[in-house]
Parts: sequence; C-alpha cells; structure tokens
Amino acid sequence: MTILEKCLYIVATPIGNLNDITFRAVEILKLVDIILCEDTRNSSHLLSHFQINNKKLMSYHKFNEKSRVENIKRLILEENKKIALVSDAGTPCISDPGRVLVNSLSQEGIKIVPVPGACAFVTFLSAIYKQDEAFVFLGFLPRTFEAQKKFLLKNSFNDIVFYESASRLIKTLNNIERIFGEDTFVSIGRELTKIYEEIKTDSIKNIIDFYQNNILKGEIVVVIYKNNSNNFALDLKLLSKIEQLKNKGFSKKDIVTILVTLYEFNKNEIYNKI
Repeated sequence: MTILEKCLYIVATPIGNLNDITFRAVEILKLVDIILCEDTRNSSHLLSHFQINNKKLMSYHKFNEKSRVENIKRLILEENKKIALVSDAGTPCISDPGRVLVNSLSQEGIKIVPVPGACAFVTFLSAIYKQDEAFVFLGFLPRTFEAQKKFLLKNSFNDIVFYESASRLIKTLNNIERIFGEDTFVSIGRELTKIYEEIKTDSIKNIIDFYQNNILKGEIVVVIYKNNSNNFALDLKLLSKIEQLKNKGFSKKDIVTILVTLYEFNKNEIYNKI
C-alpha cells in the first residue's frame, strides 16, 4: 500500500469488538509517521493488539484541538509527515474531535482521506425496526430541558438519533416523555458490539421503568420515533412484547399463544415478527 503525501487520514476504529477494524485501517496506521489520538492510552491498547509498535502518538482532543492545528499543518506541509487521526472509538469527526482540524487543513489544500469503518449510530440503525430510511442525527443533546425541547421539536418530522451518557440517560428520557408523551416509542442501543450489547425498543414509559431497575452503563445511542401511523405503532408494540417474552425464556409457540390470547394480534403476523 502506498501512503499519500500532503494529506490527513481519518481512520475509523472499532466501537467495541476489536475484530471490526478494517484491513486498510490497520495498514494505514502501520505506515503513517504520527497518529493523532483522542486518548493516547486507549489508542496504545488498540495499536498493541494489532502489533503496531513504535509509533509517535500525539494527543488531539476537544480541549486542545484548536491549539494543535498550526503544528499539524507544519508537520504535513513543511516536514512531509504522514499523519492519521483516530478517536477512542468509531469514526472521527462524528461527535468526536476532528472537525476543526479538517476544516482548517482543507482550506490549505491538504487532502482529507477517509478510511471508513465502525460508527455507533449507523451500527445501531442497521439493527432496529424502521418505518422508512429518513432520520436526523443530532450528536449529543444540550443539557437543559428547554434547550432539549427546542432542539427535539425542531427535528421531530423524522426519527431522531442521538448519543447519551449512562449518567444522563434517565433524565433525558424523562424530558422526552414530557415533550412528546408517554406513548412515544424509543429504541436504546447500549454497549454495541461488546459482550453486554443490549438493544431495546418500547414505549418511553416502559424504557424508563426498565432502566430505573437495571444496571445502566456504557456508551448509548437513542432513537426517538416520529409520530407514526397506527399500524407502525402497533408493529413497535408487538415487537416490544415479543422481546419481553423472549427474554423471559418463552418458546416461539408460547409467545404466539400468549400474544394472540391477551392482545388479539394476528397469529401469522406474530410468527413473521419472531
């Protein structure tokens, strides 16, 4: 593989399972001179796993990204250093540091080369029920209720996707319930690609009840479903009931019997959903 000069490589890294890194990403990281890291300790673990040794690591995070730009320009333009940018997990510049650097280098005519790979919200969207392909990604929400309300209502014409921390999830879910109502459906993706991966879809009331009584840790992606047709709402309700019964250990036959008896769902539809 040939490494280009006068460019910055944007290299996506795994969001959990280290085997999700691409062959190209590994090769690029082996060949560049400097790797810009959100946290050098986390990146050292990744590099060590793939036997990428003796690399110069430079910290590049949200607290120093502006001050690093001029030095990085100089390294690329004057010293011909080959540089890659990584974040702690996933794709740089997607709710991670990098936007300031990309904007500045692009204005200098420095080529930006994306090396695609894992991205948490894209991974999550591939695994959940969707009415259509449209959605809006908001990164991390603002902290206060009023700011969240304004932000969410402005984007409520589509499914809303955002990141949230475990420590703030319950508060944010309560705010969403206040804004959109307790019948709003949401999906939660937690610890994606890791051992304790968890994906849950249910009414926001039930999701809040669940996480108030269960351990809540890790990185989290949230989807708020837009106001949907009755058929779509019924589909989500059916899927949540199936998930609950599966988690309790009921067989496929038992799940069908229970849902037909208690909720009068169509038998064939339940089989198809399972």
